[in-house]
Amino acid sequence: MSDLLQFLFSGLTVGAVYALLALGFTIIFNASDVVNFAQGEFVMLGGMGTVFGIAAGLPVPLAALAAIMGTAFLGVALNKLAIEPARGAPVVSVIIITIGAAIFIQGAASVLFDKQIHRYPGFSGERALHFGGATLLPQSLWVMSGAAMIFVALWVFFTRSLTGKAMLATSNNRLAAALVGINTRYIMTLSFGLSAAIGAFAGVLVTPITMTAYNVGIGLALSGFAAAMLGGLGNPVGALVGGLLLGILEALTAGYISSQYKDAVAFILIILLLFFMPQGLFGSKHAERV
Repeated sequence: MSDLLQFLFSGLTVGAVYALLALGFTIIFNASDVVNFAQGEFVMLGGMGTVFGIAAGLPVPLAALAAIMGTAFLGVALNKLAIEPARGAPVVSVIIITIGAAIFIQGAASVLFDKQIHRYPGFSGERALHFGGATLLPQSLWVMSGAAMIFVALWVFFTRSLTGKAMLATSNNRLAAALVGINTRYIMTLSFGLSAAIGAFAGVLVTPITMTAYNVGIGLALSGFAAAMLGGLGNPVGALVGGLLLGILEALTAGYISSQYKDAVAFILIILLLFFMPQGLFGSKHAERV
């Protein structure tokens, strides 16, 4: 029983990060119909930026804030320089653009930072907590509570603010939103900046546990995409549920089968979903003429 509890703790920690990644996919997809495979690089930049900010002498909160703001700016630049000029291009072309952007960011990070593996101490120390025979790092509580805080804050933003309601209107019908005066181009830019900041925030939280390096983004993007697909691409609640389920599935696979197969779970899940449940758990079924 203690082993199962241990696997669940690990799965929920990683799953919270996947949920934030899936949320980033969801925000951008809803605003622009773009699947952004550079989302994993935002997580990497949040962690790496904080590492080197601390090395430069900044306190951890300031280093983290600088990393998140810098990554958000990069998200806005990605939209302005790469996505907006391709508006109207086939979906596959835009996806390839985001993959190319991910490769470019990874290469730039290897030059700007380095190719080493990095981490920094947990926010509340390294002494493990014990529950029912299982151990839990204090940083895991930061990850899970941070993810919960982001989801609650976004719920308030989307339901209580005019800008949030404008984003929801744009996600439902971009043309109708434009006709009633909503600046859909601004909404797209905001969605890229917001998703980049959320990704960087996830990187800041999880780096003390999983460590980070310039090349971790691609794997994280695929896991986040699998989580978004599982929950239903475009559904924020699905992003949360899909991320947590994927994290738990990976932890159980590593614990009861082999850690060698842990990374294959996301790929297998994507294939199965495309075959049997392309709309995911919470996605809506729709037909489209192509």
